[in-house]
Amino acid sequence: MTDVKMSKVLGAAALASLALALPAFAQEAAAPAAEVVAEVVPVIDKGDTAWMLVSTMVVFVMIVPGLALFYGGLVRAKNVLSIFSQVLGGVAMIALLWVAYGYSLAFGGAEGGLSAIIGDFNKLFLSGVTIESTAATFSAGFQLPELVFVVFQLTFACITTTLIVGGIAERMKFGAVMLFLAIWFTFSYLPIAHMVWAGTGYLFNLGAYDFAGGTVVHINSGVAALVAAIVLGPRTGFLKEPIPPHNLTFVFIGTGLLWFGWFGFNAGSNLEANGLTAQAFLNTITAPAAAALAWGVAEKFTRGHASLLGFASGAVAGLVAITPAAGFAGTVGAIILGAIAGVVCLWAVVTLKPMFKYDDSLDVFGIHGVGGIVGALGTAFVANPSFGGYPLPDYEMWGQFIKQLTGVGIAIVWSAVVALIAMLIVKAVFGGARVSESAESDGLDLSSHGERAYN
Repeated sequence: MTDVKMSKVLGAAALASLALALPAFAQEAAAPAAEVVAEVVPVIDKGDTAWMLVSTMVVFVMIVPGLALFYGGLVRAKNVLSIFSQVLGGVAMIALLWVAYGYSLAFGGAEGGLSAIIGDFNKLFLSGVTIESTAATFSAGFQLPELVFVVFQLTFACITTTLIVGGIAERMKFGAVMLFLAIWFTFSYLPIAHMVWAGTGYLFNLGAYDFAGGTVVHINSGVAALVAAIVLGPRTGFLKEPIPPHNLTFVFIGTGLLWFGWFGFNAGSNLEANGLTAQAFLNTITAPAAAALAWGVAEKFTRGHASLLGFASGAVAGLVAITPAAGFAGTVGAIILGAIAGVVCLWAVVTLKPMFKYDDSLDVFGIHGVGGIVGALGTAFVANPSFGGYPLPDYEMWGQFIKQLTGVGIAIVWSAVVALIAMLIVKAVFGGARVSESAESDGLDLSSHGERAYN
């Protein structure tokens, strides 16, 4: 990712290369004062703009209805509408908060002060963002309308925050969920997004790779879901009675919509329509394909069967893992990374979760948190040109691994601390974050929203 100010850096680089290419005419040698000054005039490419608007639309479909159906199918029938409400309500709230102050804090700010950690308030309510203002792409001389960048990043903020809903499903008060998401978005998502993707951010300048959100989106939300689930406590009957998904058809459709939306998520993060975009697009097919098969095969050997739920979970795990590496990995590297993520995330869901007895209801940490860690660390290796990767200049594999590890560590600690404080605040405000035992037994659809999904 980049921010508006990077256009100056890219423009300077283009000017330098153009100056080297100018012919040294004899008259110029005789009269050095008569230098030829070349100026790159930034242009807005309509093809790039169209691609980014399409990417934004498919990412939004990824959330509503994609994530809602995926999560809704995984819960019991008496709680499906509560999941839909939490996802839709969360998206609506975060979209408005993003416009109010989110964009300014994530991507605003000049150097100095706290600019390595967070932006400033100069763009509150999109002040100064007009149909004429622009944001840089990764190519010198090519820019996007800033509003396109604003709305593309809005969808990232929305899905990251609503991913957390899966960890606290089936037992938390609706108002408590909304307050928790608002606090976490403000104090965890925005600073980490700024540190990783803004031009003045600490991890951006450290050189940590995160093409489309391994740390910002998946580790960030996965850790928050784990902490919130632990503080909230397990659902009634957890590890004592079966709590099966009520509608695997919803899960299947949701998986397809998530995968579809992920093309905009990953390939759109290149901010342009070019060959690297196509590579990210291809990686978004091959990595989850490898992860789905790896999960299915591992499930067959360890549990005696390969399930639809396993294939769907594996595909999502592969999508998560390739996210930070989408524009750095070659095709073979993406396949290997996806396969590793499929097996590791299966272990996290089937072995790690029962071992520590935490009720991460829909395995947000097991898939997004653990898959994000695998992907973020694995990016250091699949970016290696020897493995077909596309690293940035001055890449060195083990040095890059240390940078990736630093980013992962900061994301884990930061998100965990913010999530813990947010849960304590929510419990104090609402006199407890959980619904009553009878309300949980009746189901949140009826007790919290006064309606049933199935009559």
